[in-house]
Amino acid sequence: MIATLAPTASGQWADGDTEVIRLPAGARAGAMRMNKRPTGVRVRHALRPADLSDDLAGRIIDELGPDTADQFERIIVGLVRTTVDDPYEGWATYYRNSLRRLADGSAAFAPVHARAAELQAGDSLLDLGSCFGFYALRMAARGLRVTATDVCPGTVRLLRTVAERLGTRIDAQVHDATHVDLPDNHSDTVTVLHLLEHLDPEAGAAVVREAVRLARTRVVIAVPFEDQATTCHRHVRTFDLDTLEQIGTQTRLPHSIFEHHGGWLVLDLPPV
Repeated sequence: MIATLAPTASGQWADGDTEVIRLPAGARAGAMRMNKRPTGVRVRHALRPADLSDDLAGRIIDELGPDTADQFERIIVGLVRTTVDDPYEGWATYYRNSLRRLADGSAAFAPVHARAAELQAGDSLLDLGSCFGFYALRMAARGLRVTATDVCPGTVRLLRTVAERLGTRIDAQVHDATHVDLPDNHSDTVTVLHLLEHLDPEAGAAVVREAVRLARTRVVIAVPFEDQATTCHRHVRTFDLDTLEQIGTQTRLPHSIFEHHGGWLVLDLPPV
């Protein structure tokens, strides 16, 4: 587990084979240099708090390439922790910037959030595989009753901490999306946004079954369309419209599929 909030020396962070160091004053603002070494990766940077957002992922992929899953996650944490000394304010800054860019449409993932929000049915939401929880936080800020889930306890703890700091009410819980310890018909809408590509077909099918069990009205599933699975994001499979149609048909529910910045499968449940 990556130590997202553990104490560290000012401007320095290391975990496993990844070391991140903030450059001294005078370095070009926003600069970031990455060096691969036989023993791991060293990152030196002069990021400012305004540079912290989820869109840093694109820069890291461009520098390191697609086969650096472990370093990718640790570099994100290291950049946050070394840009702002206080860990809680550092993560709050990362979240605020990411949420602002999602809201104004400048973030790469903004179109996915916008379409998912359009498909929301009812006033309660269960988000499976929330990760950082940006979508869950945005929907909670709109007044929905939101339950966010993720399999990683550290990620859920971070989401709870930041949600409280941002003044957003959200119920963040640790659950494996293949077996969620919540009652049937838990929420009006269940979202599965960019989760299935991280799972093999058997586990993915289990997630879809759980989503159907937990939803009262609708299940919204979104996946990326990729020629090859992006390994730095821990993707293990790819999708196309035919694959989504097969998944929808297996549920025996009325469904629709379409393409919009990736693929979508929407399942509509009969009235309870």
